Parts: sequence; structure tokens; C-alpha cells
Amino acid sequence: MSKNSTQKSTVHRHGSDRGFSMIELLVVLFIIIATSAIALPNFIKMFRASQLTNGATQVADILKQTRFQAIRRNTPVVCRIAGSSTSTTIWADVDGNPTGADPGEQQTVLSGAVNLVAAGNVPGTGALAAGVGTNVVLVPVSPTNGTYTFDQRGAVNPASVYVSYVTNSALPALGYRAIVLLPSGSIQIWTGDTAGNWQLLE
Repeated sequence: MSKNSTQKSTVHRHGSDRGFSMIELLVVLFIIIATSAIALPNFIKMFRASQLTNGATQVADILKQTRFQAIRRNTPVVCRIAGSSTSTTIWADVDGNPTGADPGEQQTVLSGAVNLVAAGNVPGTGALAAGVGTNVVLVPVSPTNGTYTFDQRGAVNPASVYVSYVTNSALPALGYRAIVLLPSGSIQIWTGDTAGNWQLLE
């Protein structure tokens, strides 16, 4: 009886260790490929949209740093923009040298497809102004040679509502991001689609 029992156990063990058949592997592989084909475009779109939001956040952060420097130094400080269609440098010009960012000055660089664009290329700027507040007039800042000035209290000088726009020139269907600087020095980031519909992000 022990001999037969051992043989049955050995046969059962070998049967369970045989692995997957080629058809089972192909079915699993097909499911993985089909799922990837469906999910990949959405993933890429979300990734590109997050790059766009990140570009706007970088601009907002350097504006905040410039405002902080103005308050800390108790003197007006200018945030400068210098750029082209492929690359833009934005920096807190604490030493008053407008020709470029010097060592030690905080800066950010936008390059590649995600970059600042002129207001004339952005749809629904009137809707954005209405979203910011009643009777608000947005003053667009040049994406190639613009400035923001903060006084020693951190307020914007001259007082107005300024805006810069970011988009992905390679994928315009992703829409736009707007960085809105209020007279008090506070900053808002808005997201807009190609139809000119705007929504506050932060």
C-alpha cells in the first residue's frame, strides 16, 4: 500500500508542476497588450497635462520668491522674464541687473514644448477675467521681455491684475494655464481648455 501511495503522490506532484501552456501565456500576453493600448494614451495625456501645470507652478513659485525678497530686503524687487519660442528664463532680479540672472539669484527655466505664450494666442481671456473678479482687466505680461515689480510690502507696483500664460506648443489640445497676479501680491493658477473655459486650480 505504501508503494502505490508513493506512486500516486509522485504522479500528482508532476501533474501540478507542469507550468502554463503556450495558449495560456498568449492569452495573458494579449490581455496585457490590449490593456496597455487602452490605458497608454490616457496616461500620456495626463502626464503632458501635469507637465503643463508644473510649468505654471514654476512661474508662480518664482513670483512668490521675488515677492518674499522684496519684503525681506524692504525694497522693491523686479521679477524678469527673458525668452524665446523655445526657452524662457524667469528670475528674481535682486541686484537690479536686467541683462540676465546672476549667480545667487533665484530663477526658473521653461524649455521645450511647455513655455510662456502671448495673450493673443489664448482663447477666452475675457471669461478668465470675469472668473477672477467683477470688472477685472487683465494686463498680459510679455513672454519674452516682461517684468513684475513688487514693492517693499509685497504688493504689485503699479497696482493691476497681471497674467502670464503657459501652453504646450506641441500639443495645443491640452489647453492653457494662466498665472494671475493680484495687486496684493497673491497668485492664482487657472486651467483653460481650447474653447476658452477656465477653472481655478489654486
